[in-house]
Amino acid sequence: MALLEIRDVHAGYGEVQILWGVTMKLEPGKLTCLVGANGVGKTTLLRTVVGLLRPSSGTIQFDGQDVSRLPAYTKADLGLVLVPEGRQLFTDMTVMENLEMGATVGRARKEIKANLERVFEMFPRLKERQHQRAGTMSGGEQQMLAVARGLMAAPKLLMIDELSLGLSPVLTLQLFETIRKLKQTGLTILLVEQNVQMALAVSDYGYVLAHGKTALEGSSRELVHNTHVREAYLGL
Repeated sequence: MALLEIRDVHAGYGEVQILWGVTMKLEPGKLTCLVGANGVGKTTLLRTVVGLLRPSSGTIQFDGQDVSRLPAYTKADLGLVLVPEGRQLFTDMTVMENLEMGATVGRARKEIKANLERVFEMFPRLKERQHQRAGTMSGGEQQMLAVARGLMAAPKLLMIDELSLGLSPVLTLQLFETIRKLKQTGLTILLVEQNVQMALAVSDYGYVLAHGKTALEGSSRELVHNTHVREAYLGL
């Protein structure tokens, strides 16, 4: 059974409709990527799934439960966690304080010590700088912290919006290697990413969003060899 199933979801902001019937399935333990041009609704879809927006129609099933109209805090307590675009850290707070904020949901409180050890092992630089204010860190360090804060919430599904945005190629490679290792632990991941080639390289399955709808889907290997994807997103 799919961990997350999105069925014919329509959503937007007030009278401005962005999504026009998106349908997707995420299999447990798999890394799925969502790609598409700027402005097609990728971030809107994540915000709708996580509960920051409500769909005007359609359904969202998570772990066998209809969560279409549940608030974001309830979804977080079920294990549905978003690492937002632009990191959105508490910049005046320390690394440790940001990580502790990630563990405020009920399901994560009893696992805070184990999860803290886990993220410090994954991101040793954060352990070194645990008392440093987040706003004084580099962009790459802040992205590490954003992902680590998401992991502190003990997610069943971790959604990451634009992992590599604004980062150097070296830092991008490091973070994608981290995501690959997370996948190997069995964590279900949905990755929205502008670097389509890297996203397809680490993912199991992919969806292409266009004009607010699901335009293409398939295994990452199939999408890499798809003529439209190669011409529109890979420059091949």
